[in-house]
Amino acid sequence: MIANPVLSTPSVRYSIEVIQEEARKLVEKGHVSRQQPIYVLCQYIPAREWVCVECELEQCDFLLRDRIGDLIGSEEWNND
Repeated sequence: MIANPVLSTPSVRYSIEVIQEEARKLVEKGHVSRQQPIYVLCQYIPAREWVCVECELEQCDFLLRDRIGDLIGSEEWNND
């Protein structure tokens, strides 16, 4: 399977908000599930940049084995 990098610009600051938004997009597109561990996101982020993502997650008290759903939080529905 060929990885499809979502965050490919080396100058991108990997804030937790950027990581959460990219994870949310991958869930919406069906590429990953909210139930999968966070480490599956490494398939969509270039290897040389994954270290930055991993450090940011660690600083925000996320473990790579935590669920993506924990990272992106609850979803809002506009049609309620």
